[in-house]
Amino acid sequence: MKYLFITLFSLATFLSCNSSGKSEPYKQKSVGNINSLQVVIEDDLWNGPVGETIRNHYASPTDGLPQEEPLFSMRQMNPSDFTGFAQSNRLFLHVSLGEDEKTSIANNSFAKPQTGAIIISKTEEGLIASLNKSYSQVIDKFHNSEIKERQRRTSISPLKIDSLQERLGVQLKVPSAYRIAKQSDDFYWIRKDLKSGSTNIIVYEVPLNTITNDSLAMGEIIAMRDNLSGDYMPVEEGGRFITEEAYAPFLFKSEIDGKFAYEMKGTWEVKTQYMAGPFLNYAIKDEANNRYLILEGFTYAPSVEKRNLQFELESILKSAKIN
Repeated sequence: MKYLFITLFSLATFLSCNSSGKSEPYKQKSVGNINSLQVVIEDDLWNGPVGETIRNHYASPTDGLPQEEPLFSMRQMNPSDFTGFAQSNRLFLHVSLGEDEKTSIANNSFAKPQTGAIIISKTEEGLIASLNKSYSQVIDKFHNSEIKERQRRTSISPLKIDSLQERLGVQLKVPSAYRIAKQSDDFYWIRKDLKSGSTNIIVYEVPLNTITNDSLAMGEIIAMRDNLSGDYMPVEEGGRFITEEAYAPFLFKSEIDGKFAYEMKGTWEVKTQYMAGPFLNYAIKDEANNRYLILEGFTYAPSVEKRNLQFELESILKSAKIN
């Protein structure tokens, strides 16, 4: 247990330094692929009910994808190995047995930027209870920090689209790998070509009365997508870009640039061409301009994992600044 005490002492030392108000010591630069989670936990806990609880929550299927992909790509590490460069992963979950009962979020403890979660309990049952209680909040923290990291990477080499602000009153931070595929006074299609397929952003607006209330929002947004998006998106004659009929989308309430938004995740299809893929749609309530601003990201990438492709699109849409 000696190395466990040393690890926990180090955690406490870093956390106390961060909260003391004093200038922080040098922190190594964090590393890791987007949505890569390092799980610091003893082998016997990882291979038992505690590890199963972690996997059930942090490797649960990502909403809105046509095939199951986990929320996070996880890698387990023993606490004794969690030193030096091994502490530089951008996301970490530290789970251990100890004399205290503790669940906390640690920001930039060993590297920068970094978000960690520390869960300590006296028993395995206590660890499981803490994991079950805290996972939603921790996942939100991880997700938001990864959005910021993805946006930071975009800011290194952004695509300049001044006309989007002039015509539709919105700014987006888009990577320079994208290009404008189609534009008009009331519609933008921005696209990045992949080895097999593409990731896409579409932007348009609809009257404020297009979506009337929460209880009807699901059907009204689907109807809007199928009618307007189908009109805007060019497909071969006889085909139409619509919401997949076989699977009901997920609908959430969200916020973009301080404005209320409906967030919908689901699958699009073009039946006659046997094309389909995931989409993420934000209908942003812009009362000042008497409209809903529609921002959508969708992927067409057959036989390719789509979680991180859609995540990049989410980071772009969440960067929106509305006039």
